[in-house]
Amino acid sequence: MPSSLFQKIPAGGSHTGHWIRTMKMTRTAATFAPPVMEARRWLEGVTFPKDRPLMNVSQAAPVDPPPQALRQAMADAALTRDDAHLYGPVLGNADLRAGLSAQVNAHYGASTVAAHVAITSGCNQAFAATIATLCGEADEVILPTPWYFNHKMWLDMAGVRSVALPVGPGMLPSFEDARALITERTRAIALVSPNNPAGVEYPADLLLAFYDLARSHGIALIVDETYRDFDSRTGPPHVLFQQADWEKTFIHLYSFSKAYRLTGHRVGAMVAAPARLAEAEKFLDTVAICPGQIGQHAALWGLEHLGQWVAGERAEILARRQAITDGFGVLADKGWQLLGLGAYFAYVEHPFEMSSADLAPLLVRKAGILCLPGTMFWPEGAPEGAAQIRIAFANLDAQGIAELYARLALLDL
Repeated sequence: MPSSLFQKIPAGGSHTGHWIRTMKMTRTAATFAPPVMEARRWLEGVTFPKDRPLMNVSQAAPVDPPPQALRQAMADAALTRDDAHLYGPVLGNADLRAGLSAQVNAHYGASTVAAHVAITSGCNQAFAATIATLCGEADEVILPTPWYFNHKMWLDMAGVRSVALPVGPGMLPSFEDARALITERTRAIALVSPNNPAGVEYPADLLLAFYDLARSHGIALIVDETYRDFDSRTGPPHVLFQQADWEKTFIHLYSFSKAYRLTGHRVGAMVAAPARLAEAEKFLDTVAICPGQIGQHAALWGLEHLGQWVAGERAEILARRQAITDGFGVLADKGWQLLGLGAYFAYVEHPFEMSSADLAPLLVRKAGILCLPGTMFWPEGAPEGAAQIRIAFANLDAQGIAELYARLALLDL
């Protein structure tokens, strides 16, 4: 729906000195409301009995604070470091850039340097900055569907066309299908692995095939790896950083939020060619000037001290993932299908006749479950989205997952 702008009537008009409302399509009106915030509104006026409290599986974010040692380090930085309260470099603090570069090199067998790293105010801002360096008005970016809705929202607001690439078997996109979608206006292919919303981990050979496709067409391959710390595989999840001249094609996005429970401090990163980061600096300087200092100090402390702790967090997420698999039979017997699983997400197909857009609000009232409908991850009207829902299971232990399944299995709609 168009948004309202205000325009002053010229002198001498019948409403001189007053402001009137005029209707005009704005950047924000070009996209939809934030899905997680929309879902939270379904809770208004609903009460949950003590024996069936709300189960919130709508958002992929830790609900616990950072570990105590990290919180102490953050407090110490706030109390003892004057620079923790001042503007810093637009592309992030030098020590954190170097620290993340070293971690990337160890994790991927890469050879990056600090100049390849920009620290951003969350991974969403890293994506926005990346698009700003790549796209002009009416350019195109290919997104596999189901897509991460914030990527779609930003492209809408940037005047960039999102080209849908429906996934195939195993919720994986096809690089051959992507090839057929490339036009003279295509500037990038944007992937998320482990995927949001489907959870699936993209095989290394598939990512390499997408890299080769992008390189051969002179476009960028963006890979958002926000959830890489919870990948079930050992060793490098791909070899993109090991390709000659990788920085001419590949742009890596990352978030410290999930690994160290820093969601409220908004610390993300972009790893790319230094020349691209110089362009991103223009965008970042006008949006936030610099990333938050306390969050950056926390991220660096985490890199230096929390390797074993993160390994424990990963092991717990993988145990919960296994619980999703082990217990799913109770839903399969009712006609549910598990389409994708990994990192924080289970992506499922429901057995009901109604659209997931109607089912999800109903689940709040009927089962005390808040989740997101598949319609929030697909183009409007796509039949696939109507049959799917996303479950962000990372904040449920095995007992909680069993309870979730029990509630869903009892539904009679």
